[in-house]
Amino acid sequence: MEDIYKEIVRVRQQGDIGALATIIWVKGSTPRAEGSKMLVRSNGSILGSIGGGCMEADIWKAAMDVIKEKAPKVLDFDLTGREDTPEGLICGGTMQVFVEPILPEPTVLLFGAGHIAFAVSKIAKMIGFRVVVIDDRPAYANKERFPGADEFYVDDPATMVPQLNINKSSYLVIACRGHLEDQRVLSEALKTKAIYIGMLGSKKKGKTVFANLKKEGITQEALDGVHNPIGLPIAAETPEEIAISIMAEIVKVWRDSNHDFRKN
Repeated sequence: MEDIYKEIVRVRQQGDIGALATIIWVKGSTPRAEGSKMLVRSNGSILGSIGGGCMEADIWKAAMDVIKEKAPKVLDFDLTGREDTPEGLICGGTMQVFVEPILPEPTVLLFGAGHIAFAVSKIAKMIGFRVVVIDDRPAYANKERFPGADEFYVDDPATMVPQLNINKSSYLVIACRGHLEDQRVLSEALKTKAIYIGMLGSKKKGKTVFANLKKEGITQEALDGVHNPIGLPIAAETPEEIAISIMAEIVKVWRDSNHDFRKN
């Protein structure tokens, strides 16, 4: 049988959303015991069972609402005299079900492992983001330099972009050694579903890079979605201050995306 906990991890890492229904209280005769679980994916498919029949259908509907609203619910069921268990048995109990959202795992991907990336990684981990570091310099992209990072890729950053699991919960920070490398990474990044793409550098650098990419066929609309200069305008100067401005901007996008999801 497929492991429900492994599936939850997979759903989150894929940038998807789901809902987990758990029986948290029972009294009397009920089809399943306390602790029974059912995972509902965003496409409506399920894994596990908490009783079947009309009751499970009601819980499925509630789970789809939880997926839409990203807010938990507690459901109460009185099964007295109902004949809707999988075995056709008559239940005589009551139960309570907690349905909680399974949210995507927000991930910051650092293209370039310099001083600013190092500072960003510390703040990102502090507030609960996964951190992925990509740099072609082994002396920079390693566990000793980034002790809190979750993954490392020692390779050409632009080449790695299509190979990474970049989804709508991915936040890309482009801060490579020079503007040509940043340009190559940005060109690939704009083909992904990343919710946030930010590029380190001045407005002048941004205009140059954007002009070059437009010659490659990238639209102005796509470029308008790039955060450049990256970070909120707080007059930051040091790597640590710049990292604060970057993560503040990422948190704003993250929270706004959650709010917009609930409105829909």
